[in-house]
Amino acid sequence: YGIRRILLTRKSLVTPANAVKLDDVLTSQAHLAVQVTWHFYQEILAAYQADRPRDGKLRMFKVIKALHVKIPNDLRELRVLGQTLWRRRADIPAYFDTGASNGPVENINGKLEHLRGIALGFRNKANYILRSLIHSGGLREAINAL
Repeated sequence: YGIRRILLTRKSLVTPANAVKLDDVLTSQAHLAVQVTWHFYQEILAAYQADRPRDGKLRMFKVIKALHVKIPNDLRELRVLGQTLWRRRADIPAYFDTGASNGPVENINGKLEHLRGIALGFRNKANYILRSLIHSGGLREAINAL
């Protein structure tokens, strides 16, 4: 649990002090599942960071194929991920063709879902809409002007 944040860092951005901690985990046989998962995570990051979209698309397809074929049954979560990515193999590399992502839309949706969870007591619809705009950043400029 002590290196969760380090495991989410791209390999090229790991500091030397954190690299020592990471090596301890990645070289231990007790953490084989972490080793394999971290390797595929780094490969996915590298695919999205490729200089040319064609290279990224090819790299991502190789990752999807490897996750679908080469994962042993012992690594159940990673195998399920591989099956899901294989089913969506036409959709995922499409990012490299268009360069578009639904990330910003999902971000706003997540904020609104969070607001809905904390704003269950709103009785006035106008107040709810106003609070939603404030929470999602739609009125940030007007608030800063006050």
